[in-house]
Amino acid sequence: MAKKTSDPKAGANPAGAKAKPLPKVSADGKTIRAPLTQNPHAIRDTREKVLEVAIGREVRAFRKKLGITVADLAVATDISLGMLSKIENGITSPSLTTLQALSRALGVPVTAFFRRFEEERSAVFVKAGEGLDVERRGTRAGHQYNLLGHIGSNTSGVVVEPYLITLTEDSDVFPTFQHEGMEFLYMLEGEVVYRHGSNLYPMKPGDSLFFDADAPHGPEQLTRLPMRYLSIICYPQNSAG
Repeated sequence: MAKKTSDPKAGANPAGAKAKPLPKVSADGKTIRAPLTQNPHAIRDTREKVLEVAIGREVRAFRKKLGITVADLAVATDISLGMLSKIENGITSPSLTTLQALSRALGVPVTAFFRRFEEERSAVFVKAGEGLDVERRGTRAGHQYNLLGHIGSNTSGVVVEPYLITLTEDSDVFPTFQHEGMEFLYMLEGEVVYRHGSNLYPMKPGDSLFFDADAPHGPEQLTRLPMRYLSIICYPQNSAG
């Protein structure tokens, strides 16, 4: 039996989300969508696996981090502009003497130039039913959290935590989660009225919700149990999460 709440803010309309502006429509009646800046099907330059290209990318990255031009670096290292351009573009293999000059000018160890070439990319595979049960703030409300994978330090600068969350007859509402980062929910089973800030969203299997997790959020009404949904939380790597 689903649990009910007497929160007056919920009102008679559980779908009391504020109205959002309608999407722009072109003359032919089609919705105009803002273009995405990232191509999910793009393939990185396979030459990145080549040592020269890996070194060149690091030299350019360290130079830009210092906010200096190629000309500035040429003066500091006594290396010609043409040679520096070839190094940064992975066209030539710099000598150890050249790498030493670059490391001194950029203030990094010589080994830093090989980081991208040697760095491994992590992946976590979790078979069905083998996620890790973890304790989170909502656990005391009877919410079961199953962590589906975790990669700590990585090249993206972002930590992502994917959870499978299960609520049953023993669970309670808990609409006051609040933490840093962004969160994405995808309903798999059951029904819930989910609160984000002052808005309420009735969610059924197949529905999703993406939001700024710094606003109070959580299940406001457990409409149909048992209930399962994916929760994917992401936040900066240098934050406590």
